Amino acid sequence: MAEKSAGNRTVKLKSHVSIVSAASIVGPKEGMGPLGRYFDVIIEDEMWGEKSWEKAESKLVKETISKILNKSKKSPADINFVISGDLLNQCIGSNFGLRDSGIPFLGIYGACSTMGESMIIGSMLIDGGFADNVVCMTSSHFCSAEKQFRFPLELGVQRPPTAQWTVTGAGGVLLSNEGPGPVITYLTTGKIVDMGIKDANNMGAAMAPAAVDTISTHFKDTGLSPEYYDLILTGDLGAVGKSICEDLLKREGFNISERYNDCGLMIYDRKKQDTHAGGSGCGCSATVLAGYIYQEMQKGNLNKILFVPTGALLSPISTQQGESIPCIAHAVSIENR
Repeated sequence: MAEKSAGNRTVKLKSHVSIVSAASIVGPKEGMGPLGRYFDVIIEDEMWGEKSWEKAESKLVKETISKILNKSKKSPADINFVISGDLLNQCIGSNFGLRDSGIPFLGIYGACSTMGESMIIGSMLIDGGFADNVVCMTSSHFCSAEKQFRFPLELGVQRPPTAQWTVTGAGGVLLSNEGPGPVITYLTTGKIVDMGIKDANNMGAAMAPAAVDTISTHFKDTGLSPEYYDLILTGDLGAVGKSICEDLLKREGFNISERYNDCGLMIYDRKKQDTHAGGSGCGCSATVLAGYIYQEMQKGNLNKILFVPTGALLSPISTQQGESIPCIAHAVSIENR
């Protein structure tokens, strides 16, 4: 077995990997939600002074990494890698947002699980001695995502109750081999789970089995129980997926109900803001982590978190060709020490 392996798919970090700064920028709808006070910037409109929604998303990325560096008093030259991705074709939100940064770039795609994937890669780079400082981040934009994956906004297509609202926002963290923490302790990499669901307006149901697989694997690999954590947080399962996830985990012998929440249910007030099943998008889990979770851990109100972003690995082409939706979830254990 590999030296740092803990069970089947989990890595136990042996080096100090600390979150030393975090930043989040969100759209006006997200700013009006229950977590509005935790975000660094709330933009006034979805265009943010740009000529397209895609350019606005790239600006979210550019300004978020700038805030991460300013908060940590680091310059681009201090950063070994920036790891980022988004929902747009060829990850242009990240590519164009970071093209002037001068920082070595690793572009990734994990759909809405991208924040977890970036933190896993960044943590391994630091733990392996390949980097001192790594920025992990991602973004999404409601308008650009609707345009690419569903329908032009101008059509005013009615959304079914299972549909979720893509978060407009970017979030990221700076990981370092120095700093007081919180620190990252365990990483559980997800595997692709496809239960045959083809409804692109029911992402929660499609992604829930992947979350169940990763969470149950994490507990089996580490020997930990749900009670170990103050909060188990999935990425964007929404109301439908969260209920399925809880039920399936109980069948696996893990009752997480008392300490479980979902970023897609935290970021919006579903009744007042009419987001149907809740939030989604790469920016959903990223902004909740970089805003609410990081600040609450700094205050000591939360001390042990299992962060589990979830992603649906579909494309417009695969949907049009009648393919089912492959899904994945990654788990990152974050603790105050």
